[in-house]
Amino acid sequence: MAKTGLGLGKGLGALLGESPVDVSKTVDISTSPIGEKPKAAAAVSSTAKLPVAIETDENGGLWIDPALLQPNPKQPRIEFNQKQLDELCESIKENGILQPIIIEHVEGNTFYIIAGERRTRAAKMAGLKKVPVQLRKFDEQKKLEVALIENIQRADLNPIEEATAYYNLIQMGDLNQEEVAKRVGKARATVANAIRLLKLPSDIQNALVNGQITSGHARALLMVKSDSDMRIMFGKIMGSGLSVREAENLAEVYNNGGRAAANKKKKLTAKKDPDVALFEQEVRNIFGVRDVNLKGDTQKGTLSISYSSKEDFDRIYEILINNR
Repeated sequence: MAKTGLGLGKGLGALLGESPVDVSKTVDISTSPIGEKPKAAAAVSSTAKLPVAIETDENGGLWIDPALLQPNPKQPRIEFNQKQLDELCESIKENGILQPIIIEHVEGNTFYIIAGERRTRAAKMAGLKKVPVQLRKFDEQKKLEVALIENIQRADLNPIEEATAYYNLIQMGDLNQEEVAKRVGKARATVANAIRLLKLPSDIQNALVNGQITSGHARALLMVKSDSDMRIMFGKIMGSGLSVREAENLAEVYNNGGRAAANKKKKLTAKKDPDVALFEQEVRNIFGVRDVNLKGDTQKGTLSISYSSKEDFDRIYEILINNR
């Protein structure tokens, strides 16, 4: 099967190509304020037959009720950050949708969002009854490619979503990793390392998605040859907040037949109360952080929660405020 590469730098425009009919025209934002009901339909190319749910404005732009739009069945992204959606919603209220949503007509009043699901969700939140669209037709592989490239361009996928999308492209398009890398504008090693993450057990994948471990930690875990050693090391990463470098060094120790303290003087430490350890893990799960420490016992003590980014701080704040 013939395969051609498409660099990410060319953008979605190059991937989507040009439509031969007038229905591909986009709305002129300067003359058609977002959110207003489109004006009387203008003449459209005789070669184009629009679905009844699509309306046109005087500039040839296409509009549709966002309630009719369904997610791309090949959309690689599963998680949507609510705070980012709220911010996009406010931006849309203020400035409108500056880039039409790419859609595909399936049948009747059924339309798939090929590119622009975040904009569609935010538009619904903003209460818009009409949104600007471009109407296109895609095969199954192209639906995945467009959605994947759009999300990667915005750095919007978590590591497991990105890895799954690469894997699906390989399977659907009969492509190798080098060909997928060319299509999405990434190095082959980046694609290969991402796909390897799918070999991790589901709970470790979930920890990666939730931000409890990083991609570096995940790759260090993949270095471990023994499944039981991997489990032990995962517990140490979650419980002790090992850095990526420490995790990599520990993987080498395990692979050489040793354990964490094999070549070091053992430190005498008090065994942690199981109830305290369980409580710490529950707090980690709630706030999505790795470093939680309760000094004391179930009767009296001090709880510390460490965070390493503004995003972590905002998430912890929102959880605390919303659960007062």
